Amino acid sequence: MTDPSAAAAGSTIEAHQMVSDAEHASTTQDKPRSLWSDAWGDLRRRPLFIISATVILFLLIVAAFPWLFTSVDPDAGDLQRSRVTPSAQAWFGYDTQGKDIFARVVYGTRWSILVGVMATLVTVLIGGIMGLLSGFFGGWVDAILSRIADVFFGLPFVLGAIVILSAFLSGGGSPGAFTIVSLVVLSIALLSWPVAMRIMRSAAITVKQQDFVKAARALGASNSRIIVKHLLPNCLAPVLVYGTIALGAFIGAEATLSFLGLGLRAPAVSWGVMIADARDYIRIAPHLLYFPAGFLVITVLAFVMLGDAVREALDPKLR
Repeated sequence: MTDPSAAAAGSTIEAHQMVSDAEHASTTQDKPRSLWSDAWGDLRRRPLFIISATVILFLLIVAAFPWLFTSVDPDAGDLQRSRVTPSAQAWFGYDTQGKDIFARVVYGTRWSILVGVMATLVTVLIGGIMGLLSGFFGGWVDAILSRIADVFFGLPFVLGAIVILSAFLSGGGSPGAFTIVSLVVLSIALLSWPVAMRIMRSAAITVKQQDFVKAARALGASNSRIIVKHLLPNCLAPVLVYGTIALGAFIGAEATLSFLGLGLRAPAVSWGVMIADARDYIRIAPHLLYFPAGFLVITVLAFVMLGDAVREALDPKLR
């Protein structure tokens, strides 16, 4: 026979375990989720994000490992193949100097994306730092930094870039690829950082009025600690959205400057350089233009689509 007291004790233990499991499950379910986890869960359900992220991932692989997609030297030319149309030997055909367009498009991916990424990082870094300082301290700091930003914001982008690049590239000699890329990146960032500064400034002004910032200040936290630990993490979302969209825009800006003859040039090759070389042969050899322009459009569109998806995921009002 079963001991009634043992049975009662066993049922009590089982009931206690069930209650504990239920409390643990309730605690796990009630655990607050962060903005980033909610945004990631929302992004994974968006076809727009999946498509754009897949395209960008493919382009990054092409930029990092171009030799996996072609074994042809992009600088090897043969005038006997000048403007030959696409074929099985050359999928995209040959350019005016007999160079394989497919190989040049593949290797040009690296330079175009490199300029876009570096320009975005420099722009967000300069604008983010100045926006945080301006929004947090306010007063004369805000006034001075805002007026400096207004000066650069009032400069036309293309005209300003032409002036900057013409001033630094007008000297004699042939600058290397690193020098050309650095100048293009700095010119783009110098004319674009006020937008990132204004976005970060607005976010900093909003966050610094929150109760947790006032509590940190009341507990004696220093300004640097408040900026790094409290202000910066809560101001990243809008700047991240801007950076994602701006990356595609900067790739297009680099192509524009290269088309005008002020951006990248040999030995660096980008889609803008290829488009510039094809402008005089659009009617007789349109394939010179179609393929680099197609890759440029797809890349810019992918980053813009990614930025829109991230913006909608990080802004609860747009869900």
